[in-house]
Amino acid sequence: MHPNPAFRQTPNERNLEFARARGFGILAVCSPEGPLMSHIPFLLNADGTRAEFHLVRSNPIARLLSGPLRARLAIEGPQSYVSPDWYGVEDQVPTWNYVAVHLVGEVTLQPQEGMRDLLDRQSAEFEARLAPKPEWRAEKMTPEVLERMMRQIVPCAMRVDEIAGTWKLGQNKPEDVRLRAADHLGPAGQGQESDLLAEWMRAPPA
Repeated sequence: MHPNPAFRQTPNERNLEFARARGFGILAVCSPEGPLMSHIPFLLNADGTRAEFHLVRSNPIARLLSGPLRARLAIEGPQSYVSPDWYGVEDQVPTWNYVAVHLVGEVTLQPQEGMRDLLDRQSAEFEARLAPKPEWRAEKMTPEVLERMMRQIVPCAMRVDEIAGTWKLGQNKPEDVRLRAADHLGPAGQGQESDLLAEWMRAPPA
């Protein structure tokens, strides 16, 4: 995470809201062979103290979960290159603006009998975002097929001990300079969701 305090003023409530809305991140752990990472959808509880997800049983991270495992869940938001020409002032350098939130804590395996409940809650969360589409439910699957698939995955939970957010939106620049860069970034952004990044640069979330 960027060390500049100007980019790390967002309250934890906003960081958690962002993470919960995204619902997808990179789970990173250390192993004897080196760092391991998995891209996972997750659920975050109301107070942000617990993230739930599942892993394929053959995932190397799952194989390490004979006991609690320290981990970091990184959630990425909009990001883009920012050209120094866009600021309209001299002696600027290229940079990359972005939003990211990290959740840190211990991951543990959960009882396998809770796998169906977790799947139902995950699908309900993300299907609800597709309304008015009729909600997909696990009952649509052949029971034997569903049972076979559930045996291939394991439920996991992370106890969240630390929340870190970086909202690098040009807050270290004068407002008029930041706004000029945002106006250019919208149509010319390189990265992902540059229009949203430009919007947040105009009014950094608080």
